[in-house]
Amino acid sequence: MNISTSTFQSVLLIDDNSIDNFINKKLIETTGVAEQVVVMDSGAGALDYLKTLSTFPDVILLDVQMPGMDGFAFLQEYAKLPAELTQRCTVFMLSSSIDHRDLIRARENPHVKRYFNKPLNVQELLVYATA
Repeated sequence: MNISTSTFQSVLLIDDNSIDNFINKKLIETTGVAEQVVVMDSGAGALDYLKTLSTFPDVILLDVQMPGMDGFAFLQEYAKLPAELTQRCTVFMLSSSIDHRDLIRARENPHVKRYFNKPLNVQELLVYATA
């Protein structure tokens, strides 16, 4: 699958697993889903990065389980960012967690559009990101 024009300007991957980040970044790049892919290995680092931007990424793929600041703690801080920046950004949780409570928490969070299980499925991402 190669998309002739990128669907998204930018995607932000937030995951502490470097192998998952490498695979997901390559998958997004080789399928042409986004013009730019930025990788952050922590929730705190991602928040610091977002605070420097005047325009947020189109999509954030957020892992649930990370040391220090997990995905849900990231979302609590993300909710404090200016709405004019967060409202154009779609957040998806992408996790290998099998804890049903994580799925429920993600569904209840107003900033999370969908919870995906790893590995990333680009076609599924496109369906829900453009819906």
